[in-house]
Amino acid sequence: MRERILGGYDNFVLPFMIGMVFIITYLLIGLIRVIIHIPGPDRKKLLLSFVNPSVIYKNIRDIICDCLIHVKIFKRKALLGYMHASIAFGWFMLIVIGHIEVALYVPQRNGVLYYPVFFRYFVKQEGDITLRGAFFFFLMDFFLLLVLSGIGLAMYKRVHSIALGMRRTTKPGFADRLALYCLWAIFPLRLLAESFTAGISGGSFLTKPMNMLFQNFLSDDMHILPTWWAYSVALGLFFIAMPFSRYMHIPTEALLIVLRNAGLKVTKIRKGFAAAEIYSCSSCGLCIDACPMNTQKKNLKYSSVYFIRFLRRNRTKKINKIAEKCLMCGKCVALCPVGVDSCGIKRAQRTTVYNNLKYDYSYLNSVSHNPSTNTNEEKKSPSVLYFAGCMTHLTPSIIKSMEKIFESANVDYQFADKDGGVCCGRPLIIAGKADAAKEIINKNTELVKASGCTTIVLSCPICLKVMQEDYNLKGINLIHHTQFINQLINDNQLKLSKTSDSFVYHDPCELGRGCKIYDEPRNIIQNIGELKQAQSEKSESICCGGSIGSLSLTYDDRTKITQNSVNKLLINNPDKIITACPLCLKTFKDQAPVPVEDIALLVAKNIEVA
Repeated sequence: MRERILGGYDNFVLPFMIGMVFIITYLLIGLIRVIIHIPGPDRKKLLLSFVNPSVIYKNIRDIICDCLIHVKIFKRKALLGYMHASIAFGWFMLIVIGHIEVALYVPQRNGVLYYPVFFRYFVKQEGDITLRGAFFFFLMDFFLLLVLSGIGLAMYKRVHSIALGMRRTTKPGFADRLALYCLWAIFPLRLLAESFTAGISGGSFLTKPMNMLFQNFLSDDMHILPTWWAYSVALGLFFIAMPFSRYMHIPTEALLIVLRNAGLKVTKIRKGFAAAEIYSCSSCGLCIDACPMNTQKKNLKYSSVYFIRFLRRNRTKKINKIAEKCLMCGKCVALCPVGVDSCGIKRAQRTTVYNNLKYDYSYLNSVSHNPSTNTNEEKKSPSVLYFAGCMTHLTPSIIKSMEKIFESANVDYQFADKDGGVCCGRPLIIAGKADAAKEIINKNTELVKASGCTTIVLSCPICLKVMQEDYNLKGINLIHHTQFINQLINDNQLKLSKTSDSFVYHDPCELGRGCKIYDEPRNIIQNIGELKQAQSEKSESICCGGSIGSLSLTYDDRTKITQNSVNKLLINNPDKIITACPLCLKTFKDQAPVPVEDIALLVAKNIEVA
C-alpha cells in the first residue's frame, strides 16, 4: 500500500479534528480538576497504586471486563451484554487495527491524529493483495460488522427494551439524543465511506460487495468525498456532544476503575472521586428496574440514574428529595455495570443539608463494660463478645435464641449490651451525620477493647456493616450470627433436627449486598428443612421496606415495598419466611401471611438435645 493523497490531508478531516481537540481538552481539564479535589492522603494512595503490580493487573482486568466486554451486563442478560460489548469492543479494535495499519504501511504518518481513522481514504492498494493485507481487510470488516450489529440492537432497544431484559429505560435529553443519533450514524457512514473506496484501497467480505454494488456511481472523488465528509461530521458532533450527554461514561469509566482500585471513596459531593462516579454513569437504566421504589409508577424518578442526572444538571431540590427518600438498600450499586456507588454519593449529599439538631453525648459517660455470661462470671476475657444492637433489643426472641445457642454449644461468651448499651452509629452515618457518629463509635470501641474478646458476634447486619467499615477493631474477628451458627454446625458443636417444613430465605440488604454473606444462612436452613427459592435472591434481593436509610419515605410507600418483597418471597409457597435481620423481621411480620422468623430462632427451636 502507498499514499494516494499528497501530504496525507483533505479538508473533510476538519470536523473530526475539531471534535477530537475539544474532547481531549475537556478531558484533560476534567482530569486535573478531579485530581485537585482528591484529598492529600487519597492522592498518595493513587500514586502508590501506579507502582503496585497487583493493582495494575486489577486495573487492566477491570477495564477490559467492565469497559470493553461488559461482563456484568452479560451475566444479567446475554443479549444486552452483547449489544454493549459489540459496540465498545468493536470500536476499540477498529481503532487499534487502524493504528497498526498506519505503522506498517505508512509509518511516516504515525502520530497524525486523524490518519488511522480515515486510513482507507488516504491509501491505495498496489498490485496483488498480500496475505497480511487481506487479513487486515478481513479484521476491519469483521469488527465493523460487529459494531453495526450492536448499533442495530441499540436501535431495537429504543422501541422494545423488554426484549433485551429491561422493563424501563431512561428518557434521553437533548445532548443525549444528539450524541445517540451521531453514534448510530457513525458506523453506517463508515461502512459506506470504506465501501466507496474499496475499489481503490481494498476491502473484504463486507466492503468489497458493496463497492461492486455502487461502482457505477463512483467514477471519481466527487462521488466518494460526501460520505467521508458525513462520517467526519458525525464523529466530530459526537465528541462535542459527549461531555454533556450520558456517553461521557466512555472515557470516565476507566478513570473510575483506577481511582476505585486505589482505594478511594467519596469524600466531597460532586468533586474529586464523586465527580468521576457521577460522569461514569451510562444512564443504562438497569437501576430503575432494580430499585424497590419502582413498585409505584410515581416513584420511578427516585431511581439512582435520575439522581445522577440531576446532579449533573445541579437540580438541588430534586437531588435532596431523592437523597432523603432513598432506602440505601444498595441494589442499584450491586447491579450497576459500572459500579457507581450511588448510595455513597447520596450520603455525601445528605451532609450538605443543614439541620439545627444538637447532639447530646452525656449519657455515654454512664455506659460501661458490664461483663455478663451465662456460665462463668469470673472470666473477664471471653473468646466471644455478643453485640445484639438496638434493633435486636426490640426483637427479644433473637436474643433469647442466641443465648440458647451459646449455652447448647458451650460457648464462652459475654453480653456486650445486655442492658441496652450504645447504638452502633450507623443510623447517623446513613443520615449524613458521620461526625456526630464518631463519639458513639469511639465509646463502643472502648467497650469492645475493654472486654478482651477475640471475636464479636452480631445479630444486626446494620451493626456488622458499620463495625467493618468505620470502627478500628484490628485483631478482632467480626462475624454475623449466621456465620457463627454455621461454624458451630460445621465443627459439630451444634446438632440440629430435621423438620418437614419448607422455608424461603430473605437476604437482608446490609447482610447480603452490604457484607456479601449469602451462603451461610442457606447452609443452616438446609440442615433443618427444605429451602425454596425466592423470585429475587442474593444480590438482587428486594429490600423489606423497613430500611433506616430513608429519611422521608411515607408509611404507605414502605408498606407497598414490603408487600412487593413478600410476594417475591412467597412465589414457591414456603411454609415460613426466614430472615437474618431484626429490622427485616419486624417489617415482614406485619405484612406476611405466613410465619416469619429470624434464623437464630429457627435454629434454637431445632437444637437436638443430647
